[in-house]
Amino acid sequence: MSASRRLEPDPLAVAARYAADPASWPVPLRFHPEQRWYARLAVAADHEVWALSWLPGQGTDLHDHGGSSGAFLVVDGVLTEETVSGGRLRPHRLAAGAGRRFGARHVHVVTNRDDQPAVSLHVYRPALTRMTRYRLV
Repeated sequence: MSASRRLEPDPLAVAARYAADPASWPVPLRFHPEQRWYARLAVAADHEVWALSWLPGQGTDLHDHGGSSGAFLVVDGVLTEETVSGGRLRPHRLAAGAGRRFGARHVHVVTNRDDQPAVSLHVYRPALTRMTRYRLV
C-alpha cells in the first residue's frame, strides 16, 4: 500500500472512541418519551457520528441507510436488531459493549425490547443523505 493512500477509520472503533467519553459530546444525551431521540455528534469528510437514545418499546421501521455503510455500538442498555433472512426478520440481542458493522445494502429494524433505557452510537460513511423504509409482505 502506498503511503499516500489514506486508511478509512473502522466505524466501530470510531463509535467506541465516542462511547469512551460522553462528556465530550457536543450535545447532552436526552430521552424523549414519545420517540427515540437522536443527535449528530460529529461530521468529517468521510463519516459522521450520531447518538441515539431509546426508551423501552422505542424502535425504528425496517430501513436501510441509503447506500452508506458503517457500524453501531450499544453504549448502555440492550437493543434488538432484526435483519431479513429467508423472508423473515431474525432478531439479534445486543447488550452494552456489543456492536455491529454493516455494509451499504444492510436492511434492519432496531428496537429497545428491554425494560431499561438504552443508548447507542452510529457511524455512517459517507454521511447519511437518505434512508429507505421497507415493509415485509
